[in-house]
Amino acid sequence: MLSSLKKLFLLNPKFYTLRTKMAILSFCSVLLAITTGGIIVVEKISSTIEDETGLRAMAIARTLAQSDEIQNNIGTPEGTSYIQPLAERTRLATGVEYIVVVDMDGIRYSHPVEDRIGKRFTESDLVPALANNEYISRAEGVLGPSVRAFVPVKVNEGTRQVGVVVVGILTPTISFLLRTIQTELYYSLSIGLLVGLLGSIFMARKIKSGMFSLEPEEIARLLEERVAIFQAMSEGIIAIDTDSRITVANKEVQHLLNKTNKEIVGRNIMELIPNSNLPEVLRTGEAQINSQMYINDTAVLVNRVPIRFKEEIVGAVATFQDKTEANRLAEELTGVKAFIEALRVQNHEHMNKLHTIAGLIQLEKYERALDYIYDLTEEQQEITGLLTKNIFDHSIAGLLLGKYTRAKELRAELIIDHKTRLRELPSRLETGDLAIIVGNLIENALDAVRLVEPARRKVYFSMYDQHDSLSIIVRDMGPGIPKEKHELIFQQGFSTKGSSNRGLGLFLVKRYVHLAGGSITLKNLADGGVEFNIYIPKKE
Repeated sequence: MLSSLKKLFLLNPKFYTLRTKMAILSFCSVLLAITTGGIIVVEKISSTIEDETGLRAMAIARTLAQSDEIQNNIGTPEGTSYIQPLAERTRLATGVEYIVVVDMDGIRYSHPVEDRIGKRFTESDLVPALANNEYISRAEGVLGPSVRAFVPVKVNEGTRQVGVVVVGILTPTISFLLRTIQTELYYSLSIGLLVGLLGSIFMARKIKSGMFSLEPEEIARLLEERVAIFQAMSEGIIAIDTDSRITVANKEVQHLLNKTNKEIVGRNIMELIPNSNLPEVLRTGEAQINSQMYINDTAVLVNRVPIRFKEEIVGAVATFQDKTEANRLAEELTGVKAFIEALRVQNHEHMNKLHTIAGLIQLEKYERALDYIYDLTEEQQEITGLLTKNIFDHSIAGLLLGKYTRAKELRAELIIDHKTRLRELPSRLETGDLAIIVGNLIENALDAVRLVEPARRKVYFSMYDQHDSLSIIVRDMGPGIPKEKHELIFQQGFSTKGSSNRGLGLFLVKRYVHLAGGSITLKNLADGGVEFNIYIPKKE
């Protein structure tokens, strides 16, 4: 049976859950506190009883010491016959344990045990009393601990000492006190332990529920996993508390700031990243998504979100992604999409052209077929040569070529100004950003002319690479945009087409233009349509 209990409670780790440990610890703490408190109280009661008993013994001894019967008969041969009866009557009346009267030689004149009368009082604590001192002493006798009061007996108006009165009263032991109050003690102890046990169980459950019912080992494992994942992320992550002090920073942030973890954690975020908006997110509680900023001359994309616990903002966290890497991925994606779109459009267009050539050959219109082939080749070579010669960035050149062929598929005409040039990008503009700006503006323009009459399905595009700036003009001959909506079209989610899947293109255009330090304006044309003008400085 004992071995079974040992296996159940000592060797079974499931028994020692956090709730069980806390309940046992709290219960033991309550038990220890109650036991210690009980002992202290009993000790205090015992000490108080001893003090009160000593004062009582002293009062009785003083009364006897001033008795004429004792003063006149002490030291005389017949003194015992007078003193013993008085001492016994007083002892019985007051309930003290003994009253002993001795002369200056220590000879007893009274004692509860008559055989000791006439014998010497040999205990050492009598000596100070024979020297005219009044005091209380504690002694351990055969019957138990006692308090004894020693009072000198004086005659001739207190000028001469003739003896000492000793009054002894037994004091209760701690065990006696405990036996006396054992019922009340057990009752109080039981109530205290019961309340302590119930409180321990409640507190353990409360703490456990606040820890999502996880054990410390599980929390430690989850923490280690989170830290490993946190440090392995390619994005930089930094978090602050309500005082804007940094609490967490992973290795990528340390690399961006060129500082160690000790140099980062604990410092105010504004000391290390002055242009950080994390304190604003902390104040407003509103997230900031896909913002761009510079950290140590490195362009990064930043997402900032508040940290909430039980609907209360307790901090904020930001993620940083190196914009160079993001741009590389965007350029790859843009290039692939443009290439696929161009292939799709060209495949469709060449199928139509092949059908036309085949029909001319079947009709034996050989010269007409040759002229048609020459015209197609010349047009394709012209636009390809213009883009290859004037646009240094192949991604932008491919994008324009794809939009050119897409316009033809939509039965529209994309007119690319022959003065279009791009030799160098502005310092704060990446290829991916420019692709988003150009691609969305042309796509919006093609969409605007899709439903107008064929003669007006034209879109004009120009890009001027000047010494200190880059200018872009996109003009269409569509229905135009009402003046009251000129500002609204740049808001995220707003669209003049009334579709839930639109309203993002011009928002992205304006954002990337502003991030590059540029400006964007639009105006309605006199003969219909809209013209967008973009200006981006080359230097900051």
